[in-house]
Amino acid sequence: MKKPIHPVLFWLPRILGILFVLFISMFSLDVFSMGGGFWVTQGGFFVHNLPSLALAVTLAAGWRREWIAAVGFFFIGIRFLLMADAGDAIFVVVFSVIPFLVGALFLAGWLQRRKNPQSKIAG
Repeated sequence: MKKPIHPVLFWLPRILGILFVLFISMFSLDVFSMGGGFWVTQGGFFVHNLPSLALAVTLAAGWRREWIAAVGFFFIGIRFLLMADAGDAIFVVVFSVIPFLVGALFLAGWLQRRKNPQSKIAG
């Protein structure tokens, strides 16, 4: 008998991923206070949103294939970890631990689905 995937294991990484993308996107809004021209502001806004776009594409690609999202979020976590200063613990926690957590949840969902390939979401 196939065990169904628990809905928390299915939805939690997706919801946390969406919230993290929105959180990262929030930091791009400071471009509008810089006082540049229209095209400079739009270019800066685009450049500031590149990590958010990468995460959104990773999340969309991994919606059904959890291993893609797991690899992508682990990669983003490592990338943010390499960008951190040695003494900046808050940056490490917020920008590295959260993607690692989301990646681990996607990995757990993928492993659960791999054990039971025909399983559906419970509830």
